[in-house]
Amino acid sequence: MTQPPRRPRKRSATRSVTLSDVAAAAGVSAQTVSRVVRDPRSVSDGTRANVEAAIAATGYVPNLAASNLASNRSRTVGVLVPQINASVFADTVHAFSTALAAHGYQIFVGTTDYRQEHEEDVLRSFLGRRPDGLLMVGTDHTPGTRALLAAAGVPVVETWGWSDDPVDLLVGFSNAAAAAAMVGHLVERGRRRITFAGRHTSGDPRAAERLDGYATAVRELLGTAPRTVDAGPEPVTMDTGVTLLDLVLERHPDSDAVMFSSDVFAAGALQACVRRGIDVPGTLALAGFGDFELARHLVPSLTTVAVPGTLIGELGAELLLERMRGTPVGVPHRDVGYRVVARASS
Repeated sequence: MTQPPRRPRKRSATRSVTLSDVAAAAGVSAQTVSRVVRDPRSVSDGTRANVEAAIAATGYVPNLAASNLASNRSRTVGVLVPQINASVFADTVHAFSTALAAHGYQIFVGTTDYRQEHEEDVLRSFLGRRPDGLLMVGTDHTPGTRALLAAAGVPVVETWGWSDDPVDLLVGFSNAAAAAAMVGHLVERGRRRITFAGRHTSGDPRAAERLDGYATAVRELLGTAPRTVDAGPEPVTMDTGVTLLDLVLERHPDSDAVMFSSDVFAAGALQACVRRGIDVPGTLALAGFGDFELARHLVPSLTTVAVPGTLIGELGAELLLERMRGTPVGVPHRDVGYRVVARASS
């Protein structure tokens, strides 16, 4: 039976609560308290609950700086994502953070704003804080970024893409294959004049891979030239989706389907179609990419490509934890796949 924590010893107003104080209050050794702080799952549920109650009762705050200096471990992991506002990457980051927190790790997040040169700057800043590992969205990096990663020597898991030459660990899927599968779905639905709409910027290689997959599938399945419109440097917002729709209607007015590189763009375009009385999918089928929660609540609901973002975060954490512990990783590269979700917009 778990014993309630003992009443904490009185201390002077100037002395901080120590590990020994918590151990005394919980009736366990200082080493056990340390294990609960560093790796909560390494102790039994009862012992952990008892120690955590003692920590709460005493107001103890671990001196992480001293612990990190002694162990040469920071107990932190850096996460680099293109953006976090209204982002499909949020599920991945949340799952990743939750899985690591259970083992005593915390994350710090930086955004690259879809700029590869900025990724290098953020990475340099992160490495100055000596993280124990890194999670990165994407597999396409500048030579400078790859040089920094090689010199740092910390475990790295790349996500949300696929590569034949990963930096270290990899949890992702083929964006090109996913886009080609969406073209196949639209062709099966009788669409023959499919236009691709997105941002063709150098800083978003995943969108470029989707464009390549679309173009290849259109040539193979329809025998026609690819039709595309480009939002240029415009942000990933629903307003930009409306701009893309306008470009499609202006440059390819006979389009019977539009494939957007993101659900955000597709959602903005779909709402514009509803306001303008454009029949979706009768006149124009629309499809997105990412399967945001919003996609299934739109009217009509949005056809899209679903990617298991939560699974990417969970597997990324699993592989990184193994690597950070020095445990051999049996399968360091995991393809999580994708799924075309056919809804009312196509």
